[in-house]
Amino acid sequence: MPRIARFIRDNQPSIYHVISRTALQGLPIKDRDNDFLLGLIKKLSQLYFVDVLGFALLGNHFHLVIRMYPESDPTDDEIKERLQKYYGDELNVTGVLISDYRKRLTNLGAYVKDIKQGFTRYFNKKYNRRGFFWGDRFKSMIVQDGLSLVNLLAYVDLNPIRAGIVKKPEDYRWCSLGYHTQTGNKDGLLSIDFGMKEWNVFDPKEIVRRYRQFVYETGAAESQESGVRGQGSVKRGIDPKIVEKARKKGFKISRTDRFRYRCRYFTDSGVIGGKDFVQEVFDQVKHLLGSKDTRKFTPVGGVEGLYSMKRLGQT
Repeated sequence: MPRIARFIRDNQPSIYHVISRTALQGLPIKDRDNDFLLGLIKKLSQLYFVDVLGFALLGNHFHLVIRMYPESDPTDDEIKERLQKYYGDELNVTGVLISDYRKRLTNLGAYVKDIKQGFTRYFNKKYNRRGFFWGDRFKSMIVQDGLSLVNLLAYVDLNPIRAGIVKKPEDYRWCSLGYHTQTGNKDGLLSIDFGMKEWNVFDPKEIVRRYRQFVYETGAAESQESGVRGQGSVKRGIDPKIVEKARKKGFKISRTDRFRYRCRYFTDSGVIGGKDFVQEVFDQVKHLLGSKDTRKFTPVGGVEGLYSMKRLGQT
């Protein structure tokens, strides 16, 4: 069965959550390797017409949240400036090349491909190996800015917590909150244009502070229950301790529980956002699905106003 074409909106700036995993066993990506990967992302993000909104680089995969700009946005002079800065002033950029580079430098697939291929070359040379490093083609989903985006960014920044690496996301320097905290957003790598009009703030430090508060209030507490459980006999039904804990809460679903339940939508969806946004994107990509259905999205449990369109296959 042929795989479904990737969901892309190439007529307007669009936000994507990108996930890519290694094909190797274990946790082959070490700290020094993530340093290189982060540097590569930073370098390529100065070439491509993209905003980096968030990231988490782990031992066997990475998350990247970016805003990609359409072909119509960059001027010829902007394209020449970026090419000459990246390749050197000796690069002779003609009209034909401008057209080709315009398509490439606004293309999600080309951007991620350059990141993955660049890291593979580095890794294979450093560890004296050959062959593929990354697994299947990367996953991507389209995300609405505002509350949907901030929820996604919180999910991404909490990955080091779930992995048991650190206790606070800002203690991990290879995630966006850690980068903000530890480097002061060095070289302006990260955009803080989250689309959160509700915050009504414009000072960068205050926006980061609001975001950090959001991460802690909505998701950090889940780390208290993370970790690997001991191996024992298989039990049927729900653990009595879990039942008792829920009973003490009056079986109410906490904000943290809601966040945990919706985590799967941040990796398994094709589109996530408000109902009108998901419907709009669905109308643009439904020809790729081979389906006559008019509705391919469902509400995200426990989060008012947030909807998801299933990936329906590897995209």
